Amino acid sequence: MRHQKAMSMEDLMKELQGQKTIQEDPDHVSLDALFNEKFMSKHTECSSFEEFLVKGNFQVETQEDIADLNEELFDRHVVRETKFSNWTSMLDTATKEYASK
Repeated sequence: MRHQKAMSMEDLMKELQGQKTIQEDPDHVSLDALFNEKFMSKHTECSSFEEFLVKGNFQVETQEDIADLNEELFDRHVVRETKFSNWTSMLDTATKEYASK
């Protein structure tokens, strides 16, 4: 059984407020790790996932932000800026490439 370290009061407050970022959550791979510079350069004209988001005027800082993205608009951005047909295929490919490391 995996033991989790105790959560600080600040982390607990962030969690309760829905402001905990993926990078802080040990159960999730960070977007920066999934969409690293090699992946982004291979599949897009952007060198980072942050640049990709900024180019589409998307602001993503928390898990909640990702869940709240307008899927149709984000899919259009993915089609316009990548070699993928939608966000799901981009995410699936990034996950597979990350897992194969």
